[in-house]
Amino acid sequence: MVKALTERKVLLTDCADAQGLIAGITGVCFKHKLNIIKNSEFVDNFQGRFFMRTELEGVFNDDILMEDLQQVLPANNHMSLISARRKRIVILVTKEAHCLGDLLMKNFYGALNVDIAAVVGNYDNLQELTEKFDIPFHHVSHEGLDRHQHEQALLEVIDSYQADYLVLAKFMRILTPEFVERYPNRIINIHHSFLPAFIGANPYRQAWERGVKIIGATAHFVNNCLDEGPIIKQDVIHVDHSYSALEMAKAGRDVEKSVLSRALALVINDQVVVHGNKTIVF
Repeated sequence: MVKALTERKVLLTDCADAQGLIAGITGVCFKHKLNIIKNSEFVDNFQGRFFMRTELEGVFNDDILMEDLQQVLPANNHMSLISARRKRIVILVTKEAHCLGDLLMKNFYGALNVDIAAVVGNYDNLQELTEKFDIPFHHVSHEGLDRHQHEQALLEVIDSYQADYLVLAKFMRILTPEFVERYPNRIINIHHSFLPAFIGANPYRQAWERGVKIIGATAHFVNNCLDEGPIIKQDVIHVDHSYSALEMAKAGRDVEKSVLSRALALVINDQVVVHGNKTIVF
């Protein structure tokens, strides 16, 4: 007799709030002889929404489990049962090395539970760095191409790797709605300001002109509104009147790479639920 395979999966639940939801969901898991490794929940009282993340281990029959869960949840719920496996990412870059270098180094030493399938750049500046880690680099130049032509060339490379997520590690190109629609809530960007402040180009220059006393970075999912996608992670550092815009940009690089890697860790560990234009982070 072949022994059933034990797996670990994450159940993400998003539904209207109601009494008994935790008992109902955990009861179904018990019925299926699934061990609950970790459970976290959050209720948005303003919108009347219930969110829960449940790490499960056992022998899964996904279809029957999801059918049984539907019986204990309100209508129009959103559930995801995700295999707790290593995720594949493709990183998009332009010229700046700090965010890419941080991800490559952390991946090399096992600090990120991720497979970097490839790095794609519209310049070749970061090819040598990438290949030092035995990761494929693809130079897909935008020169002489309109935006749609360039994105089609990008897609031919990216799609061949069947990535779970795309990471924009200082990829300084605005993506079209058609591109974004192919990867809904699967494109992670690092923006060099504490959003929603200083959207768009030259945020450090904007911050310097405003005389701010803190600068920061924001990792967010990409949508069709520039720098306004659901926020995953943010952080700040203090500055003062003595900083030039260039000095602010240099100081901000450490925040940018830290925020991006922490946001990526949350996403690949299935700790982020997107609801509307906000995130619930467990």
